[in-house]
Amino acid sequence: MLSKSIISSRFSHIPCGTVGMISPQAFSTTASREEKKSYKLVVVGGGSGGITMSAKFGSKLGKGNTAIIEPMETHYYQPYWTLVGGGLKNVENSGRPMKSVIPKTVDWIKDRVVSFEPDKNVVHTQNGHEVSYEYMIVSMGIKLDFQKIKGLPEAFQTPGVCSNYSLHTVTKTPQAMKDFKEGNAVFTLPNTPIKCAGAPQKVMYLTDAYMRKVGKRDKANFIYNTALGVMFSAPKYAAELLEVAKDKGIAVNFQHNLIEVNSVKKEATFEKLSSDKEPKETVTYPYEMLHVTPPMSTPEQLQKSPLVDASGYLTVNKHTLQHVKYPNIFGIGDCTNVPTSKTAAAIASQSGVLRKNLKAVMAGQPLPGQYNGYTSCPLITGYNKCILAEFDFDLKPLETFPFDQGKESRLMWHVKKDFMSPLYWHLLLNGWWEGPWLFRKLFHLGMSR
Repeated sequence: MLSKSIISSRFSHIPCGTVGMISPQAFSTTASREEKKSYKLVVVGGGSGGITMSAKFGSKLGKGNTAIIEPMETHYYQPYWTLVGGGLKNVENSGRPMKSVIPKTVDWIKDRVVSFEPDKNVVHTQNGHEVSYEYMIVSMGIKLDFQKIKGLPEAFQTPGVCSNYSLHTVTKTPQAMKDFKEGNAVFTLPNTPIKCAGAPQKVMYLTDAYMRKVGKRDKANFIYNTALGVMFSAPKYAAELLEVAKDKGIAVNFQHNLIEVNSVKKEATFEKLSSDKEPKETVTYPYEMLHVTPPMSTPEQLQKSPLVDASGYLTVNKHTLQHVKYPNIFGIGDCTNVPTSKTAAAIASQSGVLRKNLKAVMAGQPLPGQYNGYTSCPLITGYNKCILAEFDFDLKPLETFPFDQGKESRLMWHVKKDFMSPLYWHLLLNGWWEGPWLFRKLFHLGMSR
């Protein structure tokens, strides 16, 4: 059994974003031992947004002019973990060496940014380097805060407690499904922004499918406790998902936020956010299986910088992705305060806008790119079933295919299972994929949506 201090350090600072990077050699560096380095463009963070933008600008600016600051040695495609948790894929296939995805024209500073001085166009790293820039892209993602739930992350050392959101816990999900005998299967969604807001439901539907396949579903009482007041942010898909849950016999409790896990008693306690009382009323559920989606937040070093809003997120114009105070700084992905779901699809669409706008700023021209909030979430609802949600800032559908994507579809299942991973590795990370806007135009005969 691991000690509490070891467990806490292992889980409380798991790197995130839409893509996470984890390595035991996380804090070594290949950077020069010079105290100061200077670049035309510095990219902070080697997640999907950082790698994508490095690929777009590395060759354009020429070797030696672009640097990416990232301490981790492995790059993970985290959406893959939904399928790993469902017992359909192997976790080993979700990661690749960081060195293999960083463009050859980009200098990799294998280090961690610890502070920002935007008035001086400088960042400082953990290994004592001062890196200056003319332009900077911040793509630091968000981190998992398991430690904010009492009893976690220690409860992950006990049977039945799992989470698809961490490399360290995703393989516990299929094991919890296999070991399940009878009782409550509880699935949670926290009271903070999270990456891939549909993932807490995907694991629930895959667990339901597995239980039916092996003949254990009648022994399981499925409970979905979400801190939200709706099933999903976009109304069209929320209505369909509520029907899916109803048809599967899943009890849905809105505005229930997980605050404690007692792994000895196998109980999970939730606060009722709708309660007018202080402290808020709580309710406790026994569990046989508990899938935890943790609260999430931006990295502390970003939260402490002058670049963020009161909630700790990078403050950018939601349409141009340019920082509201520092015009030579842009943001992309989960760490920004852009009001859309945090997904790889959002990053793909943002990357095209950012490419245009950063190029324009470098040339002293007006910003031409306008992000419309496009994001996408393939909502797996069972084996061979998927709803492909696509929507904009106004939560209105912005669907690519010429049919109703709000209905469960086998085709969308194969898009998620077989197509999105190659698209990610071979197109997005190489800077070639900027979202499905062109296909949408073709499929809808050139109409604006």
